[in-house]
Amino acid sequence: MPTLDNFYDGLTVLIFLSFIFAAGSISAGGQEPVPPVAEIIPKADTNFGDIRIDNYYWLRDKENPEVIKYLEAENGYTDAIMKPTEAFQQKLYDEILARIKQTDLSVPEKVGDYYYYSRTETGKQYHYFCRKRGTLDAPEEVMLDLNQMAEGAKYLSLGTYKISPNQNLMAYTLDTNGGEVYTVFVKDLTNGKIMEKIVEGADAMMDWGNDTTLFYTILDETHRPYRLYRHILGQPSHDDALVYEEKDDAYFLSIYRTRSREYLLMSATSNVTSEIRYLRADNPFGEFRIIHPRQRNMEYSVDHRGDKFFIFTNDNARNFKLMEAPVTDPTRANWKEVLPYDDNIKIDTIFAFKNYLVILEREKGLQRILILNPDTKESHFIEFPEPTYAIYTMANREFNTDIYRFTYTSMVTPASIYDYDMTARTRELKKQAEVLGGYDSSQYQSERLYAPASDGTLIPISMVYKKGMAHDGSNPTLLYGYGAYGLNSDPYFASDRLSLLNRGFIYAIAHVRGGGEMGRQWYEDGRLLKKKNTITDFIACAEFLIKQKYTSPNRLAIEGASAGGIVVGGAINMRPDLFAGAVLQSPFVDVLNTMLDSTLPLTVTEYEEWGNPHEKIYYDYIKSYSPYDNVTAQNYPSLLIHAGLNDPRVSYWEPAKWAAKLRALKTDKNILLLKTSMGSGHFGESGRYAYLKENAFTYAYLLNLFGLMK
Repeated sequence: MPTLDNFYDGLTVLIFLSFIFAAGSISAGGQEPVPPVAEIIPKADTNFGDIRIDNYYWLRDKENPEVIKYLEAENGYTDAIMKPTEAFQQKLYDEILARIKQTDLSVPEKVGDYYYYSRTETGKQYHYFCRKRGTLDAPEEVMLDLNQMAEGAKYLSLGTYKISPNQNLMAYTLDTNGGEVYTVFVKDLTNGKIMEKIVEGADAMMDWGNDTTLFYTILDETHRPYRLYRHILGQPSHDDALVYEEKDDAYFLSIYRTRSREYLLMSATSNVTSEIRYLRADNPFGEFRIIHPRQRNMEYSVDHRGDKFFIFTNDNARNFKLMEAPVTDPTRANWKEVLPYDDNIKIDTIFAFKNYLVILEREKGLQRILILNPDTKESHFIEFPEPTYAIYTMANREFNTDIYRFTYTSMVTPASIYDYDMTARTRELKKQAEVLGGYDSSQYQSERLYAPASDGTLIPISMVYKKGMAHDGSNPTLLYGYGAYGLNSDPYFASDRLSLLNRGFIYAIAHVRGGGEMGRQWYEDGRLLKKKNTITDFIACAEFLIKQKYTSPNRLAIEGASAGGIVVGGAINMRPDLFAGAVLQSPFVDVLNTMLDSTLPLTVTEYEEWGNPHEKIYYDYIKSYSPYDNVTAQNYPSLLIHAGLNDPRVSYWEPAKWAAKLRALKTDKNILLLKTSMGSGHFGESGRYAYLKENAFTYAYLLNLFGLMK
């Protein structure tokens, strides 16, 4: 039997590459050159008497040099197949970059004595984080220069930063390989020097108690934040006090201050259950007191104002309700309703200000903002003009203000930052993201459609295209799906997407069940033993777009990322005939094997989302839809699969194994590409220019797939 060394010797690679270069460009029906295939090392996995052979289990061994060689060979194959598109990739990159204001400034936010902001400079990969004291005309103080910090590094990501109460110190967290394992630093802003490197192996989030006390969480071997420590500045970190340890593997621990800055909240949360403890921030050596003990399937979140905690919870309210409780005793017995509960309205989150509460809601899937004076009970809504849009709350770190800052965007409206005066009920546009080169929103059309699912449920579709589109089935279309964790796939503007729209593409989002767009029940109907609804909803959206002659199977590509890999991977197993191509970013596709391995990051916490396959009912159900387990000998669409070697959320080997199995079993001649970033994680490259190059690569693949390289 040949060895891996035989596959990767120099002569084989030269022959392999020369063969690929002769193959020409990608096409939905062209001959795919076969890459080198590694020796199969089978492993039996027995559960409930079910014998499963995983021929690609060996790819899990990241420390095996042969695995790295295999991934590098796949990258070489991808690069070679895409080589005829290199000039087009550069053209796309240039036009995407030309729409962006490279030297730019965020809207400054006043907190205490300072205005805080970030800025970018042409040619620089990363942001500068800055502030000015007193007025915007004051001298600039650069708190963090990530460009300087990234020199010599392949990857750099700022987790978060927190300014001390006296605004003299900055605590921040850094990740240098994409693995989402952070190091905590403290910088003295009065002299610009790093005071301390507190700890490695931390979570991204931490927060201050008083000016000399910092709280942070560290990760266990499964990448779960499970211990909370208290650090006193100037003392050795090995003397840091362990404040709390979360021993239930299903719960993540976090620490943060209320917006009033008066309380620290320690939160232990699973996917469907919450438990929060509170402590006066000016008493960091005190004892955290519990608000309400964890109660399975009950979630709650907390903010503070005056003598009350405001709590929004799904306790006997599936779409969440707003409650209040006295800070002197905020236990469950003292909760009182603030607003009448309406089962047709879902509360997403709340923000407490000195005089108002801001409540972000959803009605029939559309967001709205309710402004409430909790003293007088007077309330009003902020109105929005378009049929489909997205709202994102900005930092709003200042508590003692009547100004609420938010971002409004739609599929045709660039991100627009507004300051809303909650007393005067007026809004001021502070900044709209510039799209250079003459973008005219009137040339584009956004729509919201509803596709009937197999059980009659209407699935929303948000879409955008250039006006003048023909309804003859000829339009190239990219359909995106996610549908997990109750998260929302909101319709937002992306200037890089214009490179598709201007070449005739329709871009659409399928708001499938499993997400939270249509309320809590929408989520419940797409998880655990109803997960297949997410996949069949997506298929129904594709069929609807085809039936309505927006597109046709040979002009339809689909896209999914992370848990969206289940959607796209499942769809191409069930209905490969509907799609010409698919793009997947770090796709979660080896669901059964991952959920059977409790030593992997995040697995135990995910039982509440997918089910525990050590129970037969969940084992059988997950096996019935897991994309990796359901690859069969049939035709598949063309595929571009992205992965990150250091990804802690979806291990690189999931897309690698899936690609290998597809390559071995599929009966078509369509292109299958696996592209693994060898120095990053779940979210791809960290530099902004590197990120744009990744987008240009993906767009070149899609446009070439449909013969639109122009």
